[in-house]
Amino acid sequence: MLLKNVNTVLAAVCALFVLYLGLSFILAPEASTPGVGLPDWPAGDGDGFLVMKGIREFAMGLVVGILLVTGHRRALGWVLLMEAVAPFGDMINVLAHHGSIAAAFGIHGLTSAAIAITGLLILRETGKAHEVRQAPAEREVGFRNEVAR
Repeated sequence: MLLKNVNTVLAAVCALFVLYLGLSFILAPEASTPGVGLPDWPAGDGDGFLVMKGIREFAMGLVVGILLVTGHRRALGWVLLMEAVAPFGDMINVLAHHGSIAAAFGIHGLTSAAIAITGLLILRETGKAHEVRQAPAEREVGFRNEVAR
């Protein structure tokens, strides 16, 4: 039960953090850009690309939040693992464009790792729950075999 509570808090933090990031890029893209670690500001009307990033982040947060609220924990674990790819890709993008190594690994890399670990913990939790659900049926079969002898 403790593992489930910890995992729920971690997943909720992931969802809220991603929603916050998304809204930041949607509402104030020019203020959010310096924190991503890229060396250059977008030229011309680059705000549109930043808003797209914000919409992506916001949608990812909604997916995690909906799965968390509806109790689809196994799907939540898989989705978190999938969503860890986005900050990993951001890390690669920052490194490929000669951005801040500290931001690449310290922001994007750690975010990716935290999301992936949360996903793995939830999958571990749901795997244990699956084993517990099967255990009574296996015990019943074992009991029947003992009685038959």
